[in-house]
Amino acid sequence: MPRFTLIVPCFKVQGFLRECLDSVLGQCFGDFELIAVDDRSPDGCGAILDEYAERDPRVKVLHLPENVGLGRARNAGLPHATGDYLFFLDSDDTLTPGALRAVADRLAEAGDPDVLVFDYARTYWWGGTRRNVLAPVLAEAPGVFTVSDYPRILDLLMVVWNKVYRREFVTENGFAFPPGYYEDTPWTFPVMLSAGRIAALDRICLNYRQRRQGNILSTTSRKHFDIHAQYERVFAFVAERPELARWRPYLHRKMGEHCLDILAKPDRLPPADKAEFFRRTAEMFRRHRPAGALVDGEVAVLEGSWTGYLLRRQAARAGREAARRAERVRHAAGGRARAGWAAVHARRPLDEHLVVYSASSHRGLLGDPAAVHEAAREIAPQLRGVWVVRDAETAAHLPPDVEHVVLGSRRYLEVTARAKFFVNDVNWPGSLAKRPGSVHIHTHQGTPLKYVGADLLDKPGARLGFDVPQMLRRADRWDYSLVANRYSELVWERAYPCHFTSVRSGSPRNDVLVSGGPGDFRERYGIPADHTVVLYAPTRRDYRRGGHVERIDLARFAADLGEGYTLVVRLHPSLATGPARGLGLAELARRGILVDATDEPRTADVLLAADALVTDYSSVMFDYAVLDRPIVVHADDWPAFRASRGAYLDITAEAPGHVSASYRELARLFASGSWRDAESACRRADFRARFCAWDDGRAAERVVRTLLLGEPAPGPRPVRIPGQAAAPDSLTSA
Repeated sequence: MPRFTLIVPCFKVQGFLRECLDSVLGQCFGDFELIAVDDRSPDGCGAILDEYAERDPRVKVLHLPENVGLGRARNAGLPHATGDYLFFLDSDDTLTPGALRAVADRLAEAGDPDVLVFDYARTYWWGGTRRNVLAPVLAEAPGVFTVSDYPRILDLLMVVWNKVYRREFVTENGFAFPPGYYEDTPWTFPVMLSAGRIAALDRICLNYRQRRQGNILSTTSRKHFDIHAQYERVFAFVAERPELARWRPYLHRKMGEHCLDILAKPDRLPPADKAEFFRRTAEMFRRHRPAGALVDGEVAVLEGSWTGYLLRRQAARAGREAARRAERVRHAAGGRARAGWAAVHARRPLDEHLVVYSASSHRGLLGDPAAVHEAAREIAPQLRGVWVVRDAETAAHLPPDVEHVVLGSRRYLEVTARAKFFVNDVNWPGSLAKRPGSVHIHTHQGTPLKYVGADLLDKPGARLGFDVPQMLRRADRWDYSLVANRYSELVWERAYPCHFTSVRSGSPRNDVLVSGGPGDFRERYGIPADHTVVLYAPTRRDYRRGGHVERIDLARFAADLGEGYTLVVRLHPSLATGPARGLGLAELARRGILVDATDEPRTADVLLAADALVTDYSSVMFDYAVLDRPIVVHADDWPAFRASRGAYLDITAEAPGHVSASYRELARLFASGSWRDAESACRRADFRARFCAWDDGRAAERVVRTLLLGEPAPGPRPVRIPGQAAAPDSLTSA
């Protein structure tokens, strides 16, 4: 008996069907059967299904004699199912890599619940991906529950395909799909209300395709009137079960909201039928209203007339337009007021002791600017440091003794108009005017491997939405560019053709790596002292919209590392809030299979805790090399990455350690122990000699004394004065 039965109805999806089937058959978890139902599709679906069935015995095909619709096509597959759990997969959607393994593991952990709800992402025809906005409902769910224990689970999209169902539970209760549109409604509500044990999985297991055309629910038709019959079935189900009577007020409101949502969408109902749809909805709403039920908010309109509904919609549109106009007026007035406020302070002399800091687009106390700020507080307490943060939420995470201003506020305008010094690792906003006498110090964000600045002009995919001329105009404000090594100096002067002075300072953020500062990362995450910590730090990809490409099965990698190892994962900051966390990382961290360090504010704490680094093309390898610990470069898509983004050196030829071109090679490196052999040490020594020679632990002090205080530079590193060198044809080592 297989663990899963996947039932896949097919009708007019020949363009998407192979991708769907491949996403299932390519799963690392293979204990399943796939029942494909050809719903008398007039295109090539039937032939495609037969082809796959001949190749893979797990695929069974049912050819229906007539078209019966999505719900009844699913029903046709049910009698043939033998798996422990049922998974209803639409034939234009796809499973994410590792999805079935994650579902199987969560089912075992939860003790085989009746229903398991998992997360999904919408994938758009134009290439975009957006995670379910209600994913926190899954992340915050208790271990095993009922809807009475955790009613928030009903806030999720009530569809059939974001869940798996214990087959015996479905059979015992006689659940089946009715004909018509919106067939998920009379299945999902009865199933969820009846389930005695529900579990949640905070992982994106399915890509829900948003088709440009062809989505049946986006077709303008009177068939959308079926929603009324489907809710009648839900109300009838509840009426037959007195123990579910408490859910009638919820379902009553849900029905009203659902029908009003259909009515409001411009592509659902023919305009001539909308009044009838409203009247039928209002009649049904009144008929099923429970005694004493509160009717307020959006659904209150159903107690009135069609004319009242139209008037309310018109009033709402007029109100929104008036609010937009008022906001534009306020914005313009606020802009004039802010400009006037800034102009007042711009007439005052510069404050010679005021230093304004920002890092990573105002995300907080981070990177090189943070290291310079810390050194300045110790060496030059007479300097007043003020941080620019993007919002109040970011400000709340700053230490209480750090002065800050919020971007765009009056205090921001005041300090930026008066400050003598500006320290940033990303360009300041274009609205910031540089006053004569002010000093802008640009720290960058580590040693560059990928193309940056003007070099992106020949990489249209990498500079999508990025205005290179505007960026260079902002870079024209730089007075000093911090240089971590000779290689970086050549890159910055080539990529930023502006008039700045390169300061051979070393990287301030790496001072703590040289000194080996204290860190409690292992203790906070409960990592045993005798474990070998392997840090995996992938970067974003420019050849994929959204930037995330899952290169490694993290659960498999953690298992292959074996006993005595802890896998720590740190995503690129640009991926931290996107779907990447939901594609397994958050769930694996919850289960203790790995540690998710993406949100750790200090990268150095994570690097200090790691015994080895596995990365692809992230600049973190240059920082980690300061520690003189083993590095493995996983370069399985190097040609695609280099073609789309561009790189200043071939990291596969000049790597700081061994290079793997496939997961099999990566696993073999760790299984054999060669990740830390003599050849790895030799490569690392060459790499460190080229890229880490100027990191002596005094970079931040050097910046403070030389650029903020005007004192002689400590240590052997000179300041290169001034003017830009001619950009060389190639980037060579010092």
